[in-house]
Amino acid sequence: MKKMFTKNDLEQIINRGSNLQEIEKQISHFRKGFPFLKVLRPATVGDGIIRLEDSKVSLAVKQFTQKVGEGLKPAKFVPASGAASRMFQSLFSFAEEAGNSNEKAARLLHEERFKSVGQFFDQLSKFAFYKKLTVALDGKLSENNQLRYCEIIDYVLSDKGLNYGFLPKGLLDFHHYLEGPRTPVEEHMIEGALYGSDSQGNVKLHFTVSTEHLSLFTQKIAQAAPQLEIKFGVKYDISFSEQKPFTDTIAVDPENNPFRLSDGNLFFRPAGHGALLDNLNEIEADILFVKNIDNVVPDRLKEETVRYKMALALLLTEYQVRIFSYLKLLESNAFSDQQLAEIIEFTEKELCIEPIDKQYDADDSTLIHYLHRKLNRPIRICGMVKNEGEPGGGPFWAQNDDGTVSLQVVESSQIDQKDPGQKAISNQATHFNPVDLVCGVRNYQGEKFDLLKYRDPETGFISSKSKDGKTLKAQELPGLWNGAMADWITLFVEVPIITFNPVKTINDLLRSEHQPL
Repeated sequence: MKKMFTKNDLEQIINRGSNLQEIEKQISHFRKGFPFLKVLRPATVGDGIIRLEDSKVSLAVKQFTQKVGEGLKPAKFVPASGAASRMFQSLFSFAEEAGNSNEKAARLLHEERFKSVGQFFDQLSKFAFYKKLTVALDGKLSENNQLRYCEIIDYVLSDKGLNYGFLPKGLLDFHHYLEGPRTPVEEHMIEGALYGSDSQGNVKLHFTVSTEHLSLFTQKIAQAAPQLEIKFGVKYDISFSEQKPFTDTIAVDPENNPFRLSDGNLFFRPAGHGALLDNLNEIEADILFVKNIDNVVPDRLKEETVRYKMALALLLTEYQVRIFSYLKLLESNAFSDQQLAEIIEFTEKELCIEPIDKQYDADDSTLIHYLHRKLNRPIRICGMVKNEGEPGGGPFWAQNDDGTVSLQVVESSQIDQKDPGQKAISNQATHFNPVDLVCGVRNYQGEKFDLLKYRDPETGFISSKSKDGKTLKAQELPGLWNGAMADWITLFVEVPIITFNPVKTINDLLRSEHQPL
């Protein structure tokens, strides 16, 4: 395969920090595709999904606070590099068709395809950025009793006004407050103060951002931190990282040959959120809270989110205590048959790891090696919400490469939808993955796991794109919460739907959950 790369290609690969062997694997995946994951059944409450009693959730707040007081060091990891342009796709399409004619825009609003744009204009004053928009437009939103449709969209999206078509989601005004609008970054800072501080009151937050937006994030945080530190009695320790260039994947043409730019250079594309595993791997903490940038709510709804975040974190520490004690017992080789049976039952019944046939019939050394391997891994507690039609991954029992069965977050693209049996199982899912994770990333000796060793490189996604008018194929790395964490100990906990309030389109901000009372 090396023959397909020129000397200049190899220099380009080296200069960007990429690995030739990895690039060759990527091209192989383009040619062969990714294998499907075999799902056995959906995880449901009582069969792979834990439902916590409300009394336990309430008690967890106090107990987790005690754990932190004993020295537990948490951190909050927020992928925040996504541009907001997708939120405004309907406005972009509307503006392109309307041109600069407000009369034509008014006619288009009567068409069904622009119903969402009509809603945007009808409820414009309900958006948290409304006041800033009116100031940008010199206070004039209408002309001859007709909204200035084209100008309004232009001032929302372009640098004439709010520049929201360029900004990342994290820096848009999401929520109204008496003291002014608040962005998702600020909401995450407040969440961090409410459940993510250490015993000294330090709140460690890490945002992954894009290069062009880094200075804007630092400015916003520098502006917000002093007031929030006083309000909550904390000290923020906020860091940033960017998706590393060497994690980009090579693009290919329709014949699966390297795609070349007009200057002959190879073309690499960002490899999706799975590339952020490298960033996650560098965070120093005992436990990590992981949550998407757009899944935030106003203060009036934060209580349930905070309670369940603490409950998930406490549950994780409780499982760690048992796992670590069993690992030390196995290592000591001073356990009884009864203790070994206890470890086996815990691994299968509580950690939901089903062995291959006759695994327990193996000799003692083989069995101990198996148990040690399955217990000595990163662990994650994943909140799951009832499925109400949201697209994305879900919780399943799935078969692993080694023949064992465990809980996995599975995207629909990982399941063979052409297989009637697999499709039927996929359609039976009762819950949905809202990306609400608490991760334990240290082993029983207090050492950090190298998270890159616990991913499944045989998962990924191939899509069709274009560049300079030419068709190409792009490849995403294993997703951060599915393939990139495929070899983690995984447990699912049902969380209330109110803890999941993402903003995928601009009109999502009109939902009651994002509005003041």
